Amino acid sequence: MESAVENKTSSNFIKSIVVDDLKSGRVQEVVTRFPPEPNGYLHIGHAKSICLNFELADEFGGKTNLRFDDTNPVKEDTEYVDAIQEDVRWLGFDWEELRFASDYFEEMYNRAVLLIKKGKAYVCDLNAEQTREMRGTLTEPGKESPYRGRSVEENLDLFERMRAGEFKDGERVLRAKIDMASPNISLRDPVLYRISHSNHHRTGDAWCIYPMYDYAHPISDAIEGITHSICTLEFEDHRPLYDWAISECEMEATPHQYEFARLNVTNTIMSKRYLKRLVDENVVDGWDDPRMPTISGMRRRGYTAEALRAFCREIGVAKSNSVVDERYLEHFIREDLKLKAMRTMAILRPLKVVITNYPEGESELLDAENNAENEAMGIRQIPFSREIYIEQDDFMENPPSKYFRLFPGNEVRLKHAYFITCQEVIKDERGEVVELRCTYDPKTKSGTGFTERKVKGTIHWVEASQAIPAEFRLLEPLMLNDEELADKDFMERLNPNSLQTLEGFVEPNMKGVLPGEKFQMFRHGYFSVDGKDSNEDKLVFNRIVSLKSSFNPAKA
Repeated sequence: MESAVENKTSSNFIKSIVVDDLKSGRVQEVVTRFPPEPNGYLHIGHAKSICLNFELADEFGGKTNLRFDDTNPVKEDTEYVDAIQEDVRWLGFDWEELRFASDYFEEMYNRAVLLIKKGKAYVCDLNAEQTREMRGTLTEPGKESPYRGRSVEENLDLFERMRAGEFKDGERVLRAKIDMASPNISLRDPVLYRISHSNHHRTGDAWCIYPMYDYAHPISDAIEGITHSICTLEFEDHRPLYDWAISECEMEATPHQYEFARLNVTNTIMSKRYLKRLVDENVVDGWDDPRMPTISGMRRRGYTAEALRAFCREIGVAKSNSVVDERYLEHFIREDLKLKAMRTMAILRPLKVVITNYPEGESELLDAENNAENEAMGIRQIPFSREIYIEQDDFMENPPSKYFRLFPGNEVRLKHAYFITCQEVIKDERGEVVELRCTYDPKTKSGTGFTERKVKGTIHWVEASQAIPAEFRLLEPLMLNDEELADKDFMERLNPNSLQTLEGFVEPNMKGVLPGEKFQMFRHGYFSVDGKDSNEDKLVFNRIVSLKSSFNPAKA
């Protein structure tokens, strides 16, 4: 498997196929579909498929359906149906038609009856384990089921009774009759229908037999007139079965299946089954936990739809699997937010500073740019007074050489304010620093053009009396990138430090910020107001991404 980005020229081999199909006349209109199973929330891998299907159709004036592959009622739920629609819309897309595979259950049943009448399908009584044992291997052919020779009449009767609910789950299946010696194992009499006495989220108890994906998918595509059925590489070996189902079921439309490499991102869980386990075992705060690679989790964290779309376009569409560095995605987040996000100052680990020569009981308002890279965002005014908070990390009592922030006797600039000099260090009974006493030079006010002397360090701050308490959540990948853990259960590879919660302060003009609003907090990174836990009584911010990275996208 390759590393980094699939290719830097953002190639899309499927787009080339579409161009050729339109030129040759094989298709007159491009029709694609995004077909998720509603058994969980979408993740970033699905985002690539969503962008590919919708943008490909849009580029050529075609259309895209959103179709739910709801053929497994045991795992599916309307919660997931609703969440998936919200995610697709949030990414910036809208579908031509909203469809469900369950819309076609009757049609699929009738086509299965047709297969039986043609001698192309039979009811099999083998259980799942017996079926696997007789399927053979890559080097050995499979063995025919003893029920393969049932007559058409017997198969029709049994299949009808399967539908009527006469048999228990797993007691019988309908299998295609293709070739048990085929080198392609997916063609060795695959199961088309299984019995499941389960309540379906849309059809209720109307059905107790359900089509398998490899049968339902091509039939659904053909019914909807899909021209380019795009799926990931693991379905490449299933393409002959896809074509067989369309041909033998005598579908009017003939869609074609094309496979592309799925998206893999470093330090990221890309299995819906594993993600569900994290939710079910309360390892995370639901599907939308901001550490999750789900679209809802990334939305809550503060990722933008524009950045995700740009990322998906840039990594391209290829036939070979690859792993994309997570920092490449972060690059697109920074690029999207740098001109949008308002700058502000926040103190995550507060240390109180008393400016002893500033008049008691007085305060002033200072001008601060909202975004130095986007003058159109204007300026804000921030209060300044005798007492402020600075970061604990911006003070050292015994600093190393070339430490330019605050220490006893040293002078620094307060961002947007004045020069201050540390005069005294106050400690508690444990010897920990709890307060600094400083003096300021009123001649050094920011914006006055003071040039008599210079300082090497600039630190940020928040005025103490009007500061708003806030919780800051610093997020790291859920997975540890440790080769020694590669063979361990994925739960043992989880990062125990994926979430760090800090209590600090933000500027008073942050009062009333809305869920989802995004800010660049000086030196700390880009943050978003949490959409679930933040409220009028307590502000909660999720760090979206740090300000800088050593990652060079030009070399990816």
